[in-house]
Amino acid sequence: MFKEIYFNDFIKLNRGFDLPNDKIINGKYPVIASTEVKAYHKSYKVKAPGVVTGRSGSLGTVQYVDKDYWPLNTALYVKDFKGNDPKFVYYFLQTMHLENFNSGAGVPSLNQNHLHKQKIIVPDDVLNQQRIASILTAYDDLIEVNNQCIKLLEETARELYKEWFVRLRFPGYKKAKLVKGVPVGWEVKPMAALCLRITDGTHDTPKPLNTGYPLITGKHIIDGFIDFTSAYYISEKDHRQISKRSGLSKGDILLSNIGTIGSASIVDYENEFSVKNLIIYRPLKTEYSAFIYYYLTNPTTVEQFMSDAFGTSQQFLSLGYCRKLKAFIPGEDLILKFGEHVNPMIKLKYTLQQQNTQLRQIRDRLLPRLISGKLEVKEKGEYEFI
Repeated sequence: MFKEIYFNDFIKLNRGFDLPNDKIINGKYPVIASTEVKAYHKSYKVKAPGVVTGRSGSLGTVQYVDKDYWPLNTALYVKDFKGNDPKFVYYFLQTMHLENFNSGAGVPSLNQNHLHKQKIIVPDDVLNQQRIASILTAYDDLIEVNNQCIKLLEETARELYKEWFVRLRFPGYKKAKLVKGVPVGWEVKPMAALCLRITDGTHDTPKPLNTGYPLITGKHIIDGFIDFTSAYYISEKDHRQISKRSGLSKGDILLSNIGTIGSASIVDYENEFSVKNLIIYRPLKTEYSAFIYYYLTNPTTVEQFMSDAFGTSQQFLSLGYCRKLKAFIPGEDLILKFGEHVNPMIKLKYTLQQQNTQLRQIRDRLLPRLISGKLEVKEKGEYEFI
C-alpha cells in the first residue's frame, strides 16, 4: 500500500560542512561534493549509509554513500531518514528531478522550502520499500561488476603497453639488437606513418533535432567510451554532408582536441554518428588501432598534449599538430602482436559496456514504475503491473 505525505515527513535534509581544499588530509573517508566524490579525508562528519544531493551549483544528481563520509557545504545530505529505507530514499529522490527546484538567479540553488511542502506518495511499509530497492539495486550491482571488469581489462592493457613500449620489455627483448639503446627496427616517426589518413570532424553546428544521427564531441568521450545518451541529434542531410569529410569506419580512433584534451575512443559501434571538433585517426590496418589508441592515451603523451596545446581561454590541438605528432614506433610485427593480445580485451570491454547500457535502460524504465506503485512488488522480489 502507498500513502500521501509531505516531503518534510519523509526525510530531513541538511546542509553539508565546510572543508577547504587546503584542509583536506588524505584518509579513507569520502568527501562528497554535489555530484561526485571529491577526495578522501582523515575524518568524517556523517555515519553511513548516506544519501547526498546537490545544494548549490549542480542540482539533480543523487549519490548513495556506503561509508562514513564528509558531505561538503555545496551538498545536502539526509540527516534523518525517519524510518524509511536509505536505499529506497536514494532511488525515490532520483524520480523527483530535484534540478527543477532551483531558486537561484545566477548559481543554481535547491529551494528546500518549496521541496519540503511537496506532497509525495510512498510505500507505507518499509519492507515494501526494501523490496523495491532490492530490485533496482540488483541492476546497479550488475553494472558495478561490469565496471570493475572493464577497469581491470583496461589496466591490464595499459600495463602491457607500458611493459612493451615504455620499459622496452617486449617479447624477445633480451635477444634484440640495440643501437645506442634503441632496438633495431624502432624509429621515431609521425603517427601518420601508421595511418591511412588523419582528419577532424565538422566545425559547424548543425541544427539539433529530437531524432536522427548523434553528433559526438569531446565531452561525450568518457573513460574510453562514447556516451550517446547526452548527445543531440542532427538530420540525415547534415550527417551525410559531414560524412563526406569525416566519415567513420570501424577501428578509427577519435581524439578530443578541444577543451578536454586527450580523451580518446576506438570506433566500435554499429550505429552511425557524426563527430564535431574531434581528430580522427584512421589506421592503415585495423590491427594497428590498439597501438595507436594506447599511445595517444598514455599519460606521457597526454602530458605532452597539455604542454603543447594552443589557446588561453580554451586549449586546443590543431589538426596540423596531430598529423605531425611523432612517436617511438616499433616494427610492424610487434604492433600486430600487441593487437593480438589487447584486441580481445578491447572487444570484451565494449561488450560489457553495451550490457551496462541495456541494464541502465531497463533500470531507468523500472525506476518510476516501481517507485510510483505502478508495478506491484511481491515478497520474492518479483513484480507485475497493477
